Amino acid sequence: MADTAAPHSPDDRVLPLPPSAPRVRHGRALVWVARTLLRLGGWRMVGEFPDIPKLVLIGAPHSSNWDGIWGFAAKVAMGLDIKILGKHSLLRVPVLGPFLRGIGVIPVDRSRPQGVVEQCAALIAESDNLWFGLAPEGTRKPVERWKTGFWKIAHAAGVPVLPAYFHYPDKIIGIGPPFALSDDMDADVARIRAWYRPWQGKHHGTT
Repeated sequence: MADTAAPHSPDDRVLPLPPSAPRVRHGRALVWVARTLLRLGGWRMVGEFPDIPKLVLIGAPHSSNWDGIWGFAAKVAMGLDIKILGKHSLLRVPVLGPFLRGIGVIPVDRSRPQGVVEQCAALIAESDNLWFGLAPEGTRKPVERWKTGFWKIAHAAGVPVLPAYFHYPDKIIGIGPPFALSDDMDADVARIRAWYRPWQGKHHGTT
């Protein structure tokens, strides 16, 4: 599905960040590499980021390892600080730990009595601004049901869900409108999945 966004220039492949969006400063060389990768790959972004300090961002359809490459390139090119989960033990490894923290990985301890959802929701609540990223499909294969952790985290933290999508036919990374959640998880997830149906990943779309 082609978008109706305004014409873009080669230097305008990523979206501007609103004032409340969390930011991270990267070296000029890394930003140049990220923007060059998007340009050579023919990718660009459409949509608009909401001016919201705390939210849960989800990305779908997730059908290829390339999704992570294009998504990371866009993140670096924008200077957007999105937090994602990683095993707490990995972040203690010399060299690897600082690198993972630098790209936005935050530790989660699955052995703690406080569950992952509770840990993530508390982290969001305690932060002034934090965008937390998840892939709701949980795998690159087509799935009948999404994992509901993103909804549980957003609902517990009282923040909206922001959908981002990969549309490979037009090489677009798109940002949709934020979804305010109700107390009906199944209805909310069905509503968000229905919004994703026009978009096609590298190997499959969202059913």
